[in-house]
Amino acid sequence: MELLHRLRGIGAGGRNVIASVAACCATCWGADDLTDLSIEELLNIEVTSVSKKSEKRTAAPAAITVITQDDIRRSGATSVPELLRMVPGVNVARLDANKWSVTSRGFSGRYGNKLLVLIDGRSVYTPNYAGVAWEAKDVFIEDVDRIEVIRGPGGSLWGANAVNGVINIVTKNAEDTQGGVVELGGGTEERGFGGLRYGGTINEDLHYRLYLKYFDRDSGAMQGGGDGEDDWNMGQGGVRLDWKLSERDVLTLQGDIYRNGAGSSLETPYLTFPFRRDEYSKARRDGANVLGRWTRTLSEGSDLQLQVYFDYDETRELRVIDEFRRTLDADFQHRFQAGERNEFIWGAGFRYTGDALSESHFIQYTPDERRSRTFSAFVQDEIKLVPEKLVLTLGTKLEYNDYSGMEVQPNARLTWTPDEKKTVWGAVSRAVRTPSRSEADIHLLDQVFPGRIALVLEGNEDFDSEKLLAYELGYRQTLRDNLAFDVAAFVNDYSELRTIEVTFPRFVGFPRPAHIEVPATARNNLDALTFGFEVGVDWQPKSWWQMRAWYSFLEINLDFHTRSLDIITPASESDTPEQQYYWRNSFDLPRNVQLDATLRYVDELPSLDVEDYLTMDLRLGWQPNENLELSIVGQNLLQPGHTEFQSTFVTSLPTQVERGVFGKVTWRF
Repeated sequence: MELLHRLRGIGAGGRNVIASVAACCATCWGADDLTDLSIEELLNIEVTSVSKKSEKRTAAPAAITVITQDDIRRSGATSVPELLRMVPGVNVARLDANKWSVTSRGFSGRYGNKLLVLIDGRSVYTPNYAGVAWEAKDVFIEDVDRIEVIRGPGGSLWGANAVNGVINIVTKNAEDTQGGVVELGGGTEERGFGGLRYGGTINEDLHYRLYLKYFDRDSGAMQGGGDGEDDWNMGQGGVRLDWKLSERDVLTLQGDIYRNGAGSSLETPYLTFPFRRDEYSKARRDGANVLGRWTRTLSEGSDLQLQVYFDYDETRELRVIDEFRRTLDADFQHRFQAGERNEFIWGAGFRYTGDALSESHFIQYTPDERRSRTFSAFVQDEIKLVPEKLVLTLGTKLEYNDYSGMEVQPNARLTWTPDEKKTVWGAVSRAVRTPSRSEADIHLLDQVFPGRIALVLEGNEDFDSEKLLAYELGYRQTLRDNLAFDVAAFVNDYSELRTIEVTFPRFVGFPRPAHIEVPATARNNLDALTFGFEVGVDWQPKSWWQMRAWYSFLEINLDFHTRSLDIITPASESDTPEQQYYWRNSFDLPRNVQLDATLRYVDELPSLDVEDYLTMDLRLGWQPNENLELSIVGQNLLQPGHTEFQSTFVTSLPTQVERGVFGKVTWRF
């Protein structure tokens, strides 16, 4: 009822805009198509994240959404987290102007420790805090080919930490980015941004592209008023080469280098009165990566792929810690046919990561340097029980890591395609989230109470992996050429989830002044049962009007072990919205003008004291010719500002997501 009330409340600010635009389109212009992809073409788009091979999205045995190039262009989004808001069941919440919580199917958090994120096959999941620091990971939006988002486990192919989902950001081949692109823009919140990309040809078999980008984002507003000091700026550049070595061999080389600065207002604990102070912190992050991928086609149904990448990250965060991390990863896979009914994919991988961590007055690591190795192997068999109708996929991944030892992640998926317009699929999967560096080695002064009683979070070398057994069922159907829907339901049975257990107090004389410490450490004393569903609809009622809508529901039930003394984790039962709703209308107007209107509703988060909210984004674009595009974007237009999330550990004060407007010019040459 609250949602219906909010929708009624938008009045002329929402419904009338959409209605008047639709009427104008119907009477003034009849375009042949609205977007680059029709509904039918969107459903048949090729994806690679579900089975590590190219297959039609409609036939994929998983809850998968593809954000296309046209979705990206017409969204008006300037970052990847903003783009992910259009995916059913994915909760994207901003903590402040530069930090996000991005999660799928529950257990939201600053880093989202159950969601694996890849950029062209390179993992950007940090082993220190477990999750993704989105403020340090960026791409040139113009070069993104698509973003494939799997809701549900992907551990049997992608390994540990792909528990509740996998996000695979795929950039374009250099051959598809020939010529130049310049984009410039700025406004109220997006104070200024710009990018330059140029692609060329060395010879008919070797293509390249280079890019540079920069942005400067304004800080948010504190809930009580005033500036949040969480402004954000970033410069990044990169290169990619795609080389056709022969009729059978293709080599890709690519790399990026970046520097960014992101501010925060921290609630910092101290052992002296007043025990907690609001302080400004500035994080400077520098990083670089280089990736090479060789693919050999052996036959129509067989190929080899070897991928190697090196990643370096350096973070210097005022008043918190400095972190230096380097990662080397190698991955091999082989796909081949075995008879007419079986298609195998198998592979092996190795990852090395080493770090060096400084300390501050409230965070220390023991040891301050650590090197970790992960060894993995996987196999998958796709069995055509009834050709073109019924397919059974069986597979598992074996993975050994230095924290929890050997992990096994099996998977079984069944796909039934009664005809080309209907797909039914089901899956049973096991996935794990392995311990992080912080859960094993940290010493964090979390809170200090009067009387110098300090709550201290301590690492635990015996903390084990979190485990999931997931049951999924999905159905897709194209009702007409212009109407399709997709439903996915799930029951997730978690075991040995992390709790923060309080143990016996102790007197500590150093660091001074003397105080009483109440230690709390990570243990595996929590089980959980979650269930829910996501339903999405794509409809093109007119050639000039396309609509996309989705609704998601999630229920989380926690079951603490009888020995648990956890005083922090119970809040996670309501740290993810129970309901979300998304509705986007895209219109083509006369004279190459486009309008996109998006409504989003997100339910309340009682444990974080975050109210539900309804917001609207609008984009108006004009292409006076095929090389020039002008657009103006309004974001979060229904209220001056709203809060979306709050941090828990190392508390950065939340700021409100404010109403913003910016203009953008894109020139292609």
